[in-house]
Amino acid sequence: MRISFTEHPASVGETYFGHMFSALSFCAKMTVALMACLVHAFLPFLFEKTGSQMITCLMDDMVHHRDKRTDAPNEDANRAEKAA
Repeated sequence: MRISFTEHPASVGETYFGHMFSALSFCAKMTVALMACLVHAFLPFLFEKTGSQMITCLMDDMVHHRDKRTDAPNEDANRAEKAA
């Protein structure tokens, strides 16, 4: 098994440290969503939609922003090809 600290971050258009910051940011946001869901479990009148809204936002950020980052180099290459 080969271990690479840069292969996966590069595959999603990030540097190692950029990917680390992004992953830690998602971790913090998921922790807040977890706490909201935990409170909601015991006090159902609180945070009725907070957890699901936060998870939806995280999914949008992770999938849609990643698509934009990984598509950007291809778009630049396509523009260069058309210009040539």
